[in-house]
Formats: sequence, structure tokens, C-alpha cells
Amino acid sequence: MKQVSFPGLGLSFDLNPVAFYLFPGKPIYWYAIIIATGFLLACYYAMRRADKLETEKDDILDALVWVFPASVICARIYYVIFNFDLYIDNPVSMLYIWEGGIAIYGAVIGAVLALAVYCKIRRKSLPRLLDIAALGLLVGQCVGRWGNFVNGEAYGSPTSLPWRMVIYDYATLTRVVAHPTFLYESLWNLLGFILLHLRSKHRRFAGELFLLYVAWYGFGRSIIEGLRTDSLYLFNTGIRVSQLVGAISSIVSLIVLCYFYKKNKTSVEDEYNAGTDN
Repeated sequence: MKQVSFPGLGLSFDLNPVAFYLFPGKPIYWYAIIIATGFLLACYYAMRRADKLETEKDDILDALVWVFPASVICARIYYVIFNFDLYIDNPVSMLYIWEGGIAIYGAVIGAVLALAVYCKIRRKSLPRLLDIAALGLLVGQCVGRWGNFVNGEAYGSPTSLPWRMVIYDYATLTRVVAHPTFLYESLWNLLGFILLHLRSKHRRFAGELFLLYVAWYGFGRSIIEGLRTDSLYLFNTGIRVSQLVGAISSIVSLIVLCYFYKKNKTSVEDEYNAGTDN
């Protein structure tokens, strides 16, 4: 049990990470419920926007069968690779995902790879599915970060700003005053979703939304990650893995976007409308 408060905003919450017990000894955590909620909302949005983004709803459902397990597995692998010292004495514990330890970048990488394989085998348009996946990812990430809030984790370095977060652990009697980096990322994803949702009506080419997502999220994550105190590091260096991945992916995406913007002067919607007028 932890108390999470925002004294500058007059807010305080006593939070129990356990939502309920399925049966004695088997807790169901709020973190899992919130992550599942974000996933379902992402799927709901994708299904509602499928027609507008020239994607078949059946393709989305079929792709999820490939994407979901791949994203979970890769999220765990990513975390384990950069925390290998925690598992070296008991390698089997790498499989104990229910004990925590996943990374969003691993999940995104796994999802993209699985989607690419799916599109290759089923002969579907990868750029179109990536566009709708990008919007879904922003929905899921925006909601999912609140799982960190319930756990009283994913916070940043000390700060005295008015929106500072104070975490008091009743078990260890420790108190932390820090940047609410979980909130920064959630709001960044929310703003990104709004902007990409609006842009989706005027996209110039299939795949544009995904590239914009990578650039947007990568830039924000590279900044926010620098404030966090629980970062994954690149082995024995002082380099934060997610900060590095975020910065590089953002720059590369912007370069690719510039290339395709020069190549595609009109939007997908304009081309579609022009074709229907003939």
C-alpha cells in the first residue's frame, strides 16, 4: 500500500496495487487491469477507424492474433536483456512475467515485427496497418501509464515544482518527492493521439501516421526518460536505452518523412476523391 499525493494540487490517494483476489492467494492487480483496458480501447478505436483508414476490420482482428503474443514476449525480452544481472542466478525466472518487468519499446518492436510477418504471409498492406496501429498504440500507452501511477512507480528525479508527486510507502516508511514522469508520458501520448487523429484525415501517404508516431513518441520519450530514476541502461554504460532508442528513432523517422513528403505532394484522401470524380 502506498500513498501518492500531489500537494501542490491538493490531491492525495491511498493506493493498493491489488484490485481483488480471484481466489485465496491469487491477486489480480490494477496494473494488469489498466493495461488490458488500454489494449481494449486501442482495439475499439482501430475497429471504428478501419474504414476511414482503408483497412479491413477482419485484417485488424487477424493481425492481433500475431501481434499480441509477440509484443508481450518482446517486451519481456527487452527488459531481461538490459537487466540480465537480476536473472543470471536463476535463469528460469526470466519466464516469471507475472512478477513484473516489461518494456514498452520491446512491445512496440515485437508488434511491428509480427505485423510485418503477418502482412508478408497474408499479402496485406503493411503501411496501412502500421498507420492504424500507431493510433492504437498511443491510446494504449496513454491509458497504460496509469498502471504505473497505481503502483507508485516510473517517477522521476526530485523536484519542487507545483505538480510534484510525493510517494509514501507504508511498508518501508520511505518518502519520495519526484517528477510524475508517468503523467508526463501519458499526457504526451494523449496530445500525440489527438494530433495524429486529426492528421489521419489528411495523410499524404500510407505509413505517414506510423512515422509521425515514431517521431513524436521517440522525441518525447528521449526527454522524459532523462528525468526517470528507474531507467534501463545500455549494459555497463551510463546510457539510458530508451532515451537512445527514442532519439535515434525520432531522427530517422523525421528524415524518412521529409523524403516521402517531397515525393507525395497530395494526400491519400485527395487522391481517392479525385479518382471517384472521374
